[in-house]
Amino acid sequence: MGEYLVRCLGCGRVHPPRALACQNDGSLLRTEYSSKRLTLRSDLPGLWKFYDWLPVKEPLHGSGSAPVTYRSEGLARAVGLENLWISFSGYWPERGAEMTTCSFKDLEAPPTVERMMEARDGRVLVVASAGNTARAFARAASFVDLPLILVVPKGGLHRLWIDGDLSDSVLVVSMKGDYTDAIDLADRLEAHPRFVGEGGARNVARRDGMGVVVLDAALSMEALPEHYFQAIGSGTGGIAAWEASLRLIGDGRFGQRLPRLHLAQNVPCAPVYAAWRGSGLEMGRCPEGMYDDVLYNRKPPYTVRGGVREALEETAGEVYGVTNQEAEEAQRIFEESEDIDILPAAAVAVAALLRAARSGAVGKGDLTLLNITGGGVSRAKEELQMTYLKCDIEAGPEALTSESGSASYDGLLVEIDDILGRRG
Repeated sequence: MGEYLVRCLGCGRVHPPRALACQNDGSLLRTEYSSKRLTLRSDLPGLWKFYDWLPVKEPLHGSGSAPVTYRSEGLARAVGLENLWISFSGYWPERGAEMTTCSFKDLEAPPTVERMMEARDGRVLVVASAGNTARAFARAASFVDLPLILVVPKGGLHRLWIDGDLSDSVLVVSMKGDYTDAIDLADRLEAHPRFVGEGGARNVARRDGMGVVVLDAALSMEALPEHYFQAIGSGTGGIAAWEASLRLIGDGRFGQRLPRLHLAQNVPCAPVYAAWRGSGLEMGRCPEGMYDDVLYNRKPPYTVRGGVREALEETAGEVYGVTNQEAEEAQRIFEESEDIDILPAAAVAVAALLRAARSGAVGKGDLTLLNITGGGVSRAKEELQMTYLKCDIEAGPEALTSESGSASYDGLLVEIDDILGRRG
């Protein structure tokens, strides 16, 4: 195992390895690995090659595919860039991409589930998701029969599928509302002593897992990129890219300059974009009408120490507000030029790249990395045997109150206990 410390970015205090928060302030915690040089574990598969920079005792066997980084020809030609590289997280056998959940959330879930298994405290893991994260956690938990409650907005249920068998240990709660409502319900469940949350942006395993995108890319490019493009909801992926880049600078072999973060959101439902621009957020009926509602998170870790704003400031970054029309055009251009389907969220990142290239914000020869956070769904559904997750319990807004009754929070607990008890 790679030795590491978990330190508060505010007060500097060292915390227990599985801590999610500092008792002194609200700053994020960050891992500090004893190994300052990136060393690949060639004897391990997928993301576990980066084992020495992942906060786990051992790999979660059977889970944890890695992204594939390649130098683009088709999209590079379409946007007029000569040094464009793509990190692809999804299913694309010809490229060697084997993430069957078709989302880079597959980088977060295995380390998080492994740490939960290592804790051995008997609690049930609770995860809120708009859909993609739920697939990744359902798949990882199914490998080890880890008790897991997925809280998903009703509109995200169609995204719940995995290849292979689903463990009876996985329970799905459908929340009437948006992703933030699902987060609020998950937070309430986590307050119960029987349950534990995965921590979201505060979980170093999630962030370090996502950071594998930059680690793999730096090895492929033999340098840190000058520009990094990604679509974001909470912005945790941007934080992860920044932190991974700091570690690579400490390594000394990949350059000494941080990549400039280019983060993209889908307007008008774009809280990080609004905060960065200092403008008011037009909530409207968000997330209705978004090109991809997985990008909507009303409570991003923006102002917290070590959060999105600091990552943007440290990297001279930018946030783009992408319209549905821009995203649709970008998705068409990418899929025609690279010959693989991508998720709508990834198209938002492509749209930001197109805008930056056209405006000159990215130079023709600049070393540029585009993070395609999900793709290959069409291929996966054609070639793999999929299991679709079903709703076990439907919850409404009243579950967020303490009122008694079958539809209240208390009633929800009874239903959860009953289902988990029957499933053993």
